[in-house]
Amino acid sequence: MDEKTNELAFQIILYAGNGKSSMMEAIQEAKENNFEIADNKLKEAKEELNKAHEFQTELLQKEAQGKGYNINIILIHAQDHLMNAITTQDLATEIIDLYKRNK
Repeated sequence: MDEKTNELAFQIILYAGNGKSSMMEAIQEAKENNFEIADNKLKEAKEELNKAHEFQTELLQKEAQGKGYNINIILIHAQDHLMNAITTQDLATEIIDLYKRNK
């Protein structure tokens, strides 16, 4: 297996997972009307997803240069994690907005 591919994939998994966890915490805080904490958790989540995206961008740039990495199940899993985290971010933002409106 390509060590560099796995290293990048695990970084994506790590930061996407951190971001998703922060988003779920943000929803729970909004549920308790702790909107300032919820907003901070969303900001934290965005920072984590940005880190994950930086690693994904490295993969994409290498691929565009014809120097792509070997695709393996760990990399596929990492991409899946990132896509789910991004979807969760969109939904968390909407859910928190609904909690704010219904306060």
